[in-house]
Amino acid sequence: MDKDETGSKPFRVGFLLVDGFALMSYSAAVEPLRAANVLSGRDLYAVEHLPVVGGQSVSSSGAIVKATAHFGERVDFDLLLVVAGGDPIHFFEPRVFQWLRHLSRRGVLIGGVSGGPVVLARAGIMEGRRMTVHWEHAAALAEFDPSLLLERNIYVIDRDRLTCAGATAALDMMHALITSHHGADFATRVSDWFVHTEVRPAGWPQRAGPVQRYGTSSQPVLQAIELMENHMADPLALDQIAQLVGLGARQLNRLFRAQLGRSTMGFYRDLRLDMADNLLRQSALGVTEIALASGFASSAHFSDTYRRRFGRAPSARRKPVRLDGIT
Repeated sequence: MDKDETGSKPFRVGFLLVDGFALMSYSAAVEPLRAANVLSGRDLYAVEHLPVVGGQSVSSSGAIVKATAHFGERVDFDLLLVVAGGDPIHFFEPRVFQWLRHLSRRGVLIGGVSGGPVVLARAGIMEGRRMTVHWEHAAALAEFDPSLLLERNIYVIDRDRLTCAGATAALDMMHALITSHHGADFATRVSDWFVHTEVRPAGWPQRAGPVQRYGTSSQPVLQAIELMENHMADPLALDQIAQLVGLGARQLNRLFRAQLGRSTMGFYRDLRLDMADNLLRQSALGVTEIALASGFASSAHFSDTYRRRFGRAPSARRKPVRLDGIT
C-alpha cells in the first residue's frame, strides 16, 4: 500500500457483505472512504457492494445494502473486505471460498471485518498471516484451526491481509489504510470528520496506550510507530515513513533519538524482532517463515540480527529450560 499520486485512478474497494453483518462495522469501514472522496474533492476510492446471494445484503438490524456487483464477475479490486457477523464459523459457501482463493492468487489485498476474518480463515487464505477477529468469535476460530496466528488486537495488517475486530475498530484500520495512501495529515482530516480524535494503533486492546507504552507524546513519532506496526512483514524505508508523517528523514531521526534514544530504523528493527520473538514462543511456524513474517529477507539475516539482539539463536527460543537437571 503506497501513497497515491494526484491524478491516479481510484483505489477500488469491494465489500462482500454476509447477511447478518453488523451495520456499525460496515459503516465504520465504508464511511471513511466516502469522506476521503468528499474532503479531497475527487474519487480517491471507488466502492462496490457484493452480496453472497441475490441482489442485496441484509444487516443484523434489517438494513438493506443493494448490490452494485456480484462475486465471481470480472470486477477488479485493489482491496476486498468481507464483513460478517452472527455465527461466521458455520458460514459455508464453497463458491465464495473459491473466489477468495482466486483473488488471493492474483495478489489482491483481502481483509475481514468483525466476523469477516473467520470467513477468510475458512477459505484457507490466512496461513502464515497474523490476524485478529471480534472477541466473540475468537475462541471458536482458535478451536477451528489452532495453527492460525490469532491476536487479540483491534486490527492487524500483515502484508496482503487486513483483519479487524469490527465496530469502531474499523475506523482505526481505515485511518491506517488512508495514512499509507495519502499521509497522516489527510488521514487525520478524515478521522476528524467523524469526531474520531483519538485514533488507536493496531495493538491498542492488549496493551497500554501509545503515550504510556513508548513514553512520548510526539505525534510524528507516534504516527511513524503506527506505520511501522502496520508494515512489519513489508518494512517501509526511512524516506517513506518520513514522507507519510510529513517530515524529512533527518528530522524524523533526530526526533526518534531525542524521544526514544534510538534511530528510527533501529527502533523499527527492534519492533520487528520483538514480534518475531513472540512468534517463536507462541506459534509453530518455522524460522524461515517467521523471518519473512517479520520483514527479513532471509533466515540467515534474521538469525544473525536476532542473535545480536537477544544473545541466542532463534531455535534456542523453543528449547525447554533446564533447572538442576529437571526439564
